[in-house]
Amino acid sequence: MANEPTQVVAAGSTLVFKTSLLLAVINVGMSYNKKQAARLVFYFIIMQKYGYSENAAEDDGVEKQTELANFKKLSDYDNILITDEKGKIIFYDLADLQVLRVLGFRPEDFMGKHITSFYQDLTEETSTIMSVLKSGKPIVNIRQELLTKNGNPFITINSTFPIIEEDKIIGAIEFSKHLFTKEDIQSLDKMAGHKVYRKNNTIYTIDDMISNNATMINIKNRLQRIGRTHSTVLIYGRTGTGKEVIAQAIHNLSDRFEKPFISLNCGAVPPTLLESTLFGTTKGSFTGAEDAPGLFEQADGGTLFLDEINSLDISLQVKLLKAIEEKNVRRIGGKKNISVNIRVISATNEDPEILVTEKRLREDLFYRLGIVQIDLPPLKDRKEDIELLVEHFIQFYNSNMNMHIAAVNTEVLECFKRYDWPGNIRELKNAIETAYNNAVTSEITLEDIPQRIRKYREPTQGEGATRGLDGRSLKDAVEEYEKQMILHELTQSNGVMAEAGRRLGVSKQALKYKMEKYNLR
Repeated sequence: MANEPTQVVAAGSTLVFKTSLLLAVINVGMSYNKKQAARLVFYFIIMQKYGYSENAAEDDGVEKQTELANFKKLSDYDNILITDEKGKIIFYDLADLQVLRVLGFRPEDFMGKHITSFYQDLTEETSTIMSVLKSGKPIVNIRQELLTKNGNPFITINSTFPIIEEDKIIGAIEFSKHLFTKEDIQSLDKMAGHKVYRKNNTIYTIDDMISNNATMINIKNRLQRIGRTHSTVLIYGRTGTGKEVIAQAIHNLSDRFEKPFISLNCGAVPPTLLESTLFGTTKGSFTGAEDAPGLFEQADGGTLFLDEINSLDISLQVKLLKAIEEKNVRRIGGKKNISVNIRVISATNEDPEILVTEKRLREDLFYRLGIVQIDLPPLKDRKEDIELLVEHFIQFYNSNMNMHIAAVNTEVLECFKRYDWPGNIRELKNAIETAYNNAVTSEITLEDIPQRIRKYREPTQGEGATRGLDGRSLKDAVEEYEKQMILHELTQSNGVMAEAGRRLGVSKQALKYKMEKYNLR
């Protein structure tokens, strides 16, 4: 769509949306404030068509007042949906995606689909969207009663308008409000107690996994399957590799997506407060204690994400294991168990196998948390993603900072690819933000990026006590040796894991973990 000055033009007495206004609506809609988006539309209409303020329209003719009244009602609507000229959905912003769950939809079901494909009885002749696309005339405040593909009634009040570019209809925008039937009352009651989709405490979906790296693409494909189950997930990745992105993506791929995603960094809470934070308190259980639910209760129906799980005291790990296995908790000072239905996703920035060996993570808790394990590669092993991520962050900061960067100097990209990124993706994002604060032109140059990155020099093969003769780190060399040992013993035992584990001196569960770690299946 063209980046032209925002405006609304009149076609006779009919108001139509120019593409630039559509961009403004989308940008505001992304902030999830429907009334603000509708108000923006209204004021542009007033200023561009009539050339004066909202109040000045009160003494005008009946036709203008009626038309303005219709647009004022946009603030009563909850949802915005936009299609292209063929009726395929290209944007939506819904007040509560729990509605989709009641109707049997998922968020990703909408994009790119034809507007008539979601209902049993909606045709191109009866669709308000298709009628507006054909006629070029708005349809305002129309009640529609439809049946979804799974037989649920769906009743809405709609106002639909054409989108015009160079006197050609290129799409339609529809504002709507969902009305509940008597049969929906139970669903409405359920919805009242839960956060809306964008307030489920997540900001990431699987689409935020930006990568061309084969390992990351494999992980992305795995998440589609993992999202369908309720198994615990353990994510291992160094600081800044995107562990919370993975956790939130799993939550939003699951059937829990409309329920809360509760996150806790275990290393950021004092050990003396962790138990009450997780399990809650009862009034009088200790000085100053009040009746308060813990994070397990707050996450009921949704997902509890425990980052830096390795920071938990061993004594608290026992209680955590019990809560996960029994699916109930007891508040501090409480006398009854409280059932919870949650999925637990945990993460650590240290190798969980080493944590178990060093007795910092209970072995039984490790097996319980790691039904599914995801190992995230560091950015230094994803150098092919550098340009892709830089482009992504440029787009992000162009939208969120009061300046525009059009290009990144090739020397900067080469420097980025040489650097080893100990802070991983987070460090790269911060480096781009630093450049925005230093840039004096629309191009990021070497002088704009952090000095430590600009002056970084790759170690030669003979440098550093941590490098082997073949240039590998000690850790990489040990892992390769371990991998070869496992392959050898699996071959000797004809693939029988129990026998291979016995020969290696490890449990079957530990061998299974190592095989998954090294992709030996």
